Amino acid sequence: MVVEMKEYGSAEEIAETLEKKISDTKSTLGEYLRRLDEIRALAEKSKKIREVVMKLAGKKAATESLGEITIGSLNIILDANPFHELTAIEAVVRSHQERLLVLQKAREALKWLDQLGDTEGLKYLVVENDEVPDQILFKIS
Repeated sequence: MVVEMKEYGSAEEIAETLEKKISDTKSTLGEYLRRLDEIRALAEKSKKIREVVMKLAGKKAATESLGEITIGSLNIILDANPFHELTAIEAVVRSHQERLLVLQKAREALKWLDQLGDTEGLKYLVVENDEVPDQILFKIS
């Protein structure tokens, strides 16, 4: 989590910044969703092939070690397969979906700023938590 303070000259500038972040997040989310569909299809094919091979070999599907190593707080997966990638991309998609919702709620909450009218000489100090406005300080300059 990163907390920053940014200065804006107008409410419109804050709104434009939020709209850009929303647009960028939607674009990135779209790319991940396309990738998710591709990996999901590959994971299903891999699962079917594995099941057929195991059946032909007369073996039951064994629960294998995932080949995971943890170093500090970092998980490393050795010889990653489509299921590992699918799980990772699903987590990324969920994260981007949550970010998009937070950004959209922040933009909606800031709609009242559009009604301020003449704000010459007023600076907006915005405390952002992971690039999402959390607090606005009005500063007369």
